[in-house]
Amino acid sequence: MQKRYMSIWFRHLLTDRWIIRQPQLKDTPFVLAAPERNRMVIQAASLCAEGMGIATGMVVADARAVFPGLLVMDDKAGQPQKLLNGLAERCLRYSPIVAVDLPDGLILDITGCPHLWGGERRYLTDIVNRLRGAGYDVRAAIADTMAAAYAVCRYGKISPIVQTGNQMAALASLPPAALRLETATIERMHKLGFYQISAFVHIPGPVLRRRFGQPLLQRIDQAMGRAPETIQPIRPVEPYQERLPSLEPIRTATGIHIALKKLLEVLCSRLAKEGKGLRKAVFRCYRIDGKVQQIEVGTSSASCSAAHLFKLFELKVSSIRPGLGIELFMLEAPVVDDADKIQETLWNISGSNDLSEIAELLDRLTARAGAGIAHRYLPDQHYWPERSIKEACSLDEKPLTSWRTDHPRPVLLLPMPERIDVTAPIPDYPPMLFRYQGTVHEIARADGPERIEQQWWLEQGLHRDYYAVEDQQGARYWIFRLGHYHEISKPQWFIHGFFA
Repeated sequence: MQKRYMSIWFRHLLTDRWIIRQPQLKDTPFVLAAPERNRMVIQAASLCAEGMGIATGMVVADARAVFPGLLVMDDKAGQPQKLLNGLAERCLRYSPIVAVDLPDGLILDITGCPHLWGGERRYLTDIVNRLRGAGYDVRAAIADTMAAAYAVCRYGKISPIVQTGNQMAALASLPPAALRLETATIERMHKLGFYQISAFVHIPGPVLRRRFGQPLLQRIDQAMGRAPETIQPIRPVEPYQERLPSLEPIRTATGIHIALKKLLEVLCSRLAKEGKGLRKAVFRCYRIDGKVQQIEVGTSSASCSAAHLFKLFELKVSSIRPGLGIELFMLEAPVVDDADKIQETLWNISGSNDLSEIAELLDRLTARAGAGIAHRYLPDQHYWPERSIKEACSLDEKPLTSWRTDHPRPVLLLPMPERIDVTAPIPDYPPMLFRYQGTVHEIARADGPERIEQQWWLEQGLHRDYYAVEDQQGARYWIFRLGHYHEISKPQWFIHGFFA
């Protein structure tokens, strides 16, 4: 699949944020300034201020000479990174891979995503309209490469969507600055008369390298897709997360246990206040050598019991290798569920609730042997045997119907019926013997037949005539014949289950 990228440009990122918080500033010329070399320099200008000739990089004193009533506010260091991180998290609904493109943009890897919105144009329109509705002045573009999307987004004037393989045509009329070149390189190009990418893109590489250096060739290759370019996607902060830094590196198991207990107490206290319980918890240990040790546990039902969760983690703590020491502990709860009243009583200390023992047992078994070893099944509203049961999602899930008791059912039902060879006397009589996995079973007793029709609204097929049979060794089986005996020249028999 061809990779596709989207570049989003927030033309007035910082000033738009001020207007969102203080709407009265919308029609007021204002700038954000910070000290540089003993003078105040404009870091960002609002749309109104730009209309009066005030631009980023100007000295505040010069700007006030142009417009004496200019409103000047202090710029905060690191604000673009903070704002873009929040906007990137908002864009995760459109793509799982979103990266911050400082100082005023985002990059999205949208491969395989636009069709969910009805195509790239609707996809782009939805994103732009949503961000503009939030108060930001934005532009966006889509192309095969991040560099091409960046260039068209900031300098393009025709279409924001570059069709696959058309990077050259889309970039030809754009200025050299669209390739994200250094200021000195751009100035040197202008002196030589290179005002469009088309003026130099076809010049042999060695010539361009001697005159402008390797970075220019690298940028051209990235824009055309001949050189790779990687992005660093954001990782959203888990909403339920606790950190514990260490004053000195922790190297002992006792220290790890103490840190884990403290984090569990804080996190579980927060969950309990919000009526939540975790279903999955991840404990990370950041070592001073840069490596991360990690263990995780899961629960069969939402839990906010620090004692129970510590017992689950305790089974895996021995796998943590502290190395030269751990300087930061982190506990996250990426999967959280609501804890209703029944759930809240699950961990009562009186011992009157039997569910607590079952839940603890299931959690410990899962922690020791891995997920998927314990299953709970409920009856489903189907007569067809394969569909008559379903796996429960949680310990407290209630069945929508009751178990059938009018006919015997095996305790073990095969996932799919298996063929057997049968000797039967006459139609509609139970078989006298059958062969299964190379063993011949002579039938001593049989009950049936019980006819079960196929559910025609779900699947077409023949009916089944089931028999509960017992062999001479006392073992009991659930077998069936497929279809009417007189309609099939050689009836097919199957074994489907085993009774206790």
